Amino acid sequence: MNCIIRGHNLQVTDALRDFIERKLSKLERYFDNSAKIEAYVSLNVLKDEHKVEVTIPFPGLLVRAEELSEDMYASVDLVVEKLERQIRKYKTRVNRRSRQDAGFRNIHKENASNRNTPVATVDEEDETDYEIVRTKRFNLKPMDTEEAILQMELLGHNFFVYTNADTNKVNVVYRRKDGKVGLIEPE
Repeated sequence: MNCIIRGHNLQVTDALRDFIERKLSKLERYFDNSAKIEAYVSLNVLKDEHKVEVTIPFPGLLVRAEELSEDMYASVDLVVEKLERQIRKYKTRVNRRSRQDAGFRNIHKENASNRNTPVATVDEEDETDYEIVRTKRFNLKPMDTEEAILQMELLGHNFFVYTNADTNKVNVVYRRKDGKVGLIEPE
């Protein structure tokens, strides 16, 4: 695993760099081809808080975690534990989903197509000028709804845009205020 480590308000020492590389190398066992894997590590010190952010783009999966504590080494330990939990959870779900029979998937697909989805309308009087402050571009990987929900959880976002593998259309899963997950799909 190739670690790209950046420090903000902090000098990254060789001992700290070796510690981070040793800890992150434990994650290599979860993936077959670890030669191409890169981990982007950002270390930040604000007052007495030591923050570690790690982003690892695996093939078909983006894993990200951040932790904050009073000690940089403790923050690294905590973030590696969080990453390991996320990866194990993802691999468990992928394995479980691959063992499911096609009958269950067909039932789920029929239930999803029978839902009534409300149509949102916008009045011209309510339009205001909004400034776009950031634009993101990314490839939409074909996946099913369960995998999209997992990706959303792993990224820690409130929504996730993806291409539905069954319909080949763009869908959005999102976290509702009640904590449940919603799905937006085109008609």
